[in-house]
Amino acid sequence: MSFETIDEAIELANNSNYGLAASVWSQDIQKCMRLTKEINTGIVWINCWLVRDLRTPFGGMKDSGVGREGGDEAMRFFTEAKNVCIKW
Repeated sequence: MSFETIDEAIELANNSNYGLAASVWSQDIQKCMRLTKEINTGIVWINCWLVRDLRTPFGGMKDSGVGREGGDEAMRFFTEAKNVCIKW
């Protein structure tokens, strides 16, 4: 989609019920970093697409899912903590 300003791009990206992933293409790393903070998605690729280290968390925001898979996040998502106290 075309846009005039960075603010308009952020608004367009966030004007969705979904938030799985985004791709940002630019030579201006400062603008890219601003977009990564303000776009509501679980992953943002900068100048690439579908590059992922399986040890890092993956998951969406909004209607794109709950929780994260991969890395330490998966352990928290797929397990339930229990506290057991014993006086011996």
